[in-house]
Amino acid sequence: MTVRHLPMRIPRVTGRRALGAITAGLLAAGGLGVSAQAAPAAARTPAPAPAVSGHEELALTPPMGFNNWNSTHCRDEFDESMVKGIADLFVERGLKDAGYEYVNLDDCWALPERDADGQLVPDPERFPNGIKAVADYVHSKGLKFGIYTSAGTKTCSSIGFPGALGHEYSDARQFADWGVDYLKYDNCNNQGVDAKQRYTTMRDALAATGRPIVYSICEWGQNKPWEWAGDLGQLWRTTGDISDSWSSMSSIMKANLALAPYAHPGGWNDPDMLEVGNGGMTDTEYRTHFSMWSIMAAPLLIGSDLRTAPESAFEILTNDEVIAVDQDPLGKQGEVVSSQDGRWVVSKEMADGSRAVALFNESSRAQRIETTAKAVGLPKARGYTMRDLWKHSDTNTTGRIAATVPAHGTVLLRVEADGKWAQHPPALDVAADGGAVTEAGRTERITSEVTDLGGTAAHSVRVALTGPEGWRITPRSATSARALKPGGTLATDWDVTVPEGTSAGDRDLTLTVEHRTPSGARLTSAAPVTVRVGVPLPAGESALSDADPLSASNGWGPVERDRSVGESGAGDGGPITIGGTTFSKGLGVHAPSSVEYYLGGACTEVTARAGVDDESGDRGSVVFEVWADGSRAASTGTVTHADTARALSADVSGADVVRLVVTDAGDGMDYDHADWADLRVTCA
Repeated sequence: MTVRHLPMRIPRVTGRRALGAITAGLLAAGGLGVSAQAAPAAARTPAPAPAVSGHEELALTPPMGFNNWNSTHCRDEFDESMVKGIADLFVERGLKDAGYEYVNLDDCWALPERDADGQLVPDPERFPNGIKAVADYVHSKGLKFGIYTSAGTKTCSSIGFPGALGHEYSDARQFADWGVDYLKYDNCNNQGVDAKQRYTTMRDALAATGRPIVYSICEWGQNKPWEWAGDLGQLWRTTGDISDSWSSMSSIMKANLALAPYAHPGGWNDPDMLEVGNGGMTDTEYRTHFSMWSIMAAPLLIGSDLRTAPESAFEILTNDEVIAVDQDPLGKQGEVVSSQDGRWVVSKEMADGSRAVALFNESSRAQRIETTAKAVGLPKARGYTMRDLWKHSDTNTTGRIAATVPAHGTVLLRVEADGKWAQHPPALDVAADGGAVTEAGRTERITSEVTDLGGTAAHSVRVALTGPEGWRITPRSATSARALKPGGTLATDWDVTVPEGTSAGDRDLTLTVEHRTPSGARLTSAAPVTVRVGVPLPAGESALSDADPLSASNGWGPVERDRSVGESGAGDGGPITIGGTTFSKGLGVHAPSSVEYYLGGACTEVTARAGVDDESGDRGSVVFEVWADGSRAASTGTVTHADTARALSADVSGADVVRLVVTDAGDGMDYDHADWADLRVTCA
């Protein structure tokens, strides 16, 4: 556990700003400054895993297990019963067989004071039988046990449990005597002592016990631990805390992607725990979370309470083909091949010479993402076998790798040059030109394309486009082909009519393709097609907060209408207040944030009074930007908590869509509660 966002009323040291320090200068408009034409990864023969010695032998692949913090914090449900229950579920639900082995405690397991001998004392209400008894129970299941403390005088909890600063050797001895196998060592209340010095002392204290203990350096990335922690521990945090939201997860992921060269067997970049199953994201987003952590060779520490987690969480967490990407013995972290307009390609070299390839769609609508075998680092070959690790199916390709990926989704593939590629059916690229904005009652023309990417023909190809109830979809050209030769395309025009009364927002249609393999089997594949529905704004001047947005994303909690963003729940903010001035209308957001509205070419100006809400106290710094059809129309520059509301005016003449963006000003997102106060638009 490191310090989280949590209510602004509690003054706390935070690790959030570490994220901004890492990403500043790395994340350009396309992400990490890597263009879609980035140089391909060099093709090379399978390399042996690097030799390791000493402490590195503890974690030759990224640790897998559980930590309670994301699901319980310091609440009463964190106790001996929970920990034992998790160990039971590891065995009963196949998690142990899937590779998860550590059951780890986070903060709040101890009493606030040491005993007369300076020893740590387990909380007798939470752990009435002591920590050793819990460790023994975990070990009896064939699992390993982990514990938490901080490299400071106190831990990160606002209660302030004893930290290990000045007690490293005695605490390490206690941990070893209890049977601890894993130590998470946090960064709060560190008294300004040099980070490398603090973490070196505990490294030496653990070594002195003679017990092999995995050492997790939770320094939040503040002092670039990837440059020095490999000599001390087995994993090191690269960012501030994760939270159970798309914005948090994706921003942390992008920061960690930049650090691929530092990962190796026995030493791992740690972008924090998994949120899968906690309920703040969709299953599509959780699959992206798990896919990207795996391709980054990140530790896989479950952060949900498995006793109450939905079945979908177990399905994600136990996908053995995705786990195999994370646990590959070569120990490479995936590298960014390209990133443009929210379309990411990440390639990870595997020990058997194949490549794991993630096609990740950061945007809020479905997008087609394409790369090649050469670009991801594979040698030239006549054909390749391409394994979809979520569908568990094989296809062949002559070198093109492409898929239409749903909003916030990831297609995870394993691709290899394979002499037996022709025994698999051809890969079909299923795509359509969605993304245009239309209105209720209007008919739009959409063209779909099905392309054979393989070296063998696809037979008896049929295509269908379906949508929500009430939508009228009519084909205007051929919807079938007797065969598609390699490289051949079936293009179909569709007239799509949006029902009257449809509200603003993105809607996904489904493009479904069936074809027959040479053996006679029928295969079905599908891809989303996003149609954006806009509602015209009234003539004259009006408050944008009264209109429904096309899309909205927020760094913390939902975007709020006519209120500040408050905390993580809907409607929990207060009146929009900047520098003591209260505004009745506007949007409350939290960086990073993006809100889009449909203008339909009929509006001329957007105005606002922009600033950091007073609820942030003496923290928060952001930048407000207005984008009109992909061009930046206005920007405030950096605005801090100390500034009064800043006037902003943007010319949006002729634009179909206006996008209101708030960034973290490059210093991390902590307490970045931002207000688009008195937000107005003028339309004809």
